Amino acid sequence: MLLADFDFNLPPELIAQEPLINRTDSRMLVVDRRANRTVNSSFADLPAQLSEGDLLVVNNTKVFPARLEGKTETGAAVEIFLVSEQADGSWTALAKPAKRLPTGKIVHFAADLSCEVVERLDDGKVRVKFLYGGDVYSAIDKYGRTPLPPYIKRDADQLDADRERYQTVYASDRGAIAAPTAGLHFSDETFRQLSDRGIETVEITLHVGYGTFEPVRVDNIAEHSVSPERFSITANAADVLNAARIEGRRIVAIGTTTTRALESSMQHHSEFRAGNDIADITILPGYVFLAVGALLTNFHLPKSSLLVLTTTFGGHDLIMNAYRHAVAERYRFYSYGDCMLIL
Repeated sequence: MLLADFDFNLPPELIAQEPLINRTDSRMLVVDRRANRTVNSSFADLPAQLSEGDLLVVNNTKVFPARLEGKTETGAAVEIFLVSEQADGSWTALAKPAKRLPTGKIVHFAADLSCEVVERLDDGKVRVKFLYGGDVYSAIDKYGRTPLPPYIKRDADQLDADRERYQTVYASDRGAIAAPTAGLHFSDETFRQLSDRGIETVEITLHVGYGTFEPVRVDNIAEHSVSPERFSITANAADVLNAARIEGRRIVAIGTTTTRALESSMQHHSEFRAGNDIADITILPGYVFLAVGALLTNFHLPKSSLLVLTTTFGGHDLIMNAYRHAVAERYRFYSYGDCMLIL
C-alpha cells in the first residue's frame, strides 16, 4: 500500500490544544470489526463496552521534562531535546538548530548545568554529556520542560503548565519523552469500575521514544521501519498475561506502544516473557496479531506509522471511514483529544 492510502483531511481546529478538565469526559468512537460499524460513545462507557474476564494492559511509563533550552558560549540560543540515555551516561538528543552544535561545543542551561556535544549524529541528532556535579536527573527535572508535541501550542508563560496533566494517573517508571496518550483518559475511578466488572489490569513499561513519532519518509509503506524501543515485563505481569492467553481471555491493549510491546514479546518468544526486551517489529498491512484482541487508542496523524498500525488492527477501510466519521462529528484529535475503541 502507498502512504497516500493513510491520508485524511483534518481541520486544524479539531487538534486539541488543552486537556479536558475531567480526564474521563472524552468522547469515544467504538469500532466494531465484526459488525463493520462505528458507534458514538464516551470514554466513561469503557467498562460497559468490555466483558468480564478481559485483561486490560497499560503502559506505566512516565514522561520526564526532556526539553532543555540553553545558549552556547557565543550567546546563540539552542534547544536540546533528550531522546535516550546511553550506557556511558551520555544522551542522544535532537538539537535545534543542529548547525550551531559542532563536536566540542558547550551549551549552558543554568549557572550549574551545562552539556558538551561529544558527537554529531544523523538527522539533527547529537550525543551530549552533562557537565554537572550532582544528580543529573534532578537537574533535568528542575530546568527541563515537558516535551509536548509540536502541534500543541503554548505561550511563553504556559511552557510547563502541562507537567502533571500530560501524564497518566498510573505513570510510575520515568523514561518517556511522550505520554502514552490513550491512557490519559483513565482515572482511579475508572479502574475501580473495571475491577467491579471482573476486568483485570496489568502494567508493562515501554518508554515512548522518538521512533514512535518518526515521520514515514517512503511512498511504499512496506519499505518503512519503526525504530526499536526498549520495554520490560515483570514476572507477575508475564504470569497474568500468559494465563489470559492460555485461558482464551481477551487482551485489551491501551495504546499503540502497549500493542507493539505485547506483539514483540509474542513474536520473539511465542509467549509473554518476563524481563527486558526490544520492541523491534513494524506493524504493517498483512500483519497477524498474536496477542492483542481489542485496542483503545487516540486519533493519530495522517500518514503516520501509528495510523498504519491502527488500520492494520481494525481493517484499513473500516478505520479510515471511522476517521472521516470522527472529523464529521467534530471529535477532538491527537494527544489531548478523544479516543477510539476497536473491538
